[in-house]
Amino acid sequence: MAEITLLAESGRPTGSRESGRLRAAGHIPGVIYGHGTDPIPVSVEGRELRAALTTEAGVNALLALNVDGETHLALARELQRHPVRNTVIHVDFQIVGRDEVVSADVPITLVGEAHQVVISDGVVEHQLFSLTVQATPGRIPNVIEVDISAMSIGDAVRVGDLSLPEGVTTEVDPEDTVVVAQGSALAAEMEAIEGAEAEVAEAAAAEGVAAAAAEAEAAEEG
Repeated sequence: MAEITLLAESGRPTGSRESGRLRAAGHIPGVIYGHGTDPIPVSVEGRELRAALTTEAGVNALLALNVDGETHLALARELQRHPVRNTVIHVDFQIVGRDEVVSADVPITLVGEAHQVVISDGVVEHQLFSLTVQATPGRIPNVIEVDISAMSIGDAVRVGDLSLPEGVTTEVDPEDTVVVAQGSALAAEMEAIEGAEAEVAEAAAAEGVAAAAAEAEAAEEG
């Protein structure tokens, strides 16, 4: 994964009022930390940060932060967003090494179409939308794809079934469900109704047999 160069200005004033002024000017306040470095308050240009974090790698993009002529290899961490507009209002940059194993959350996407589930009037339920993995920065995958085209009703894909790229591991429970194919609620309800009707019919038939036997016995005694 090639890193994206991002200019960060140090020496920004701290405090909520000063941070608000930075945002009004189109800059995002942040801090650089890690590898024994004292935290460095910085600011980055908002549009450049959005561009860096909207590539295929998303928030796991490897960044080359240029601060006062010095370059720090880093990942964006602890993105704070506006509660209404969902825009980034603060970002922490974690310094990393190229050969250092780090943790990252990677999105899980479903590919293909589960034809057998569709024709059986079932649904595919996506339950796990991201997976925490461990890898060196350059090996962090952009996305983990799960092919659901061969799924049928009752099938499930668990974490242990995922095919992770070389050098990528996870500590998530392998039994955790990623996606499951199941019958629709309406189909289940109809099946329950049919089962109840069959039980009623069976009970009625048994009652009829018992009644007929009782009548026959009474006729014999008479």
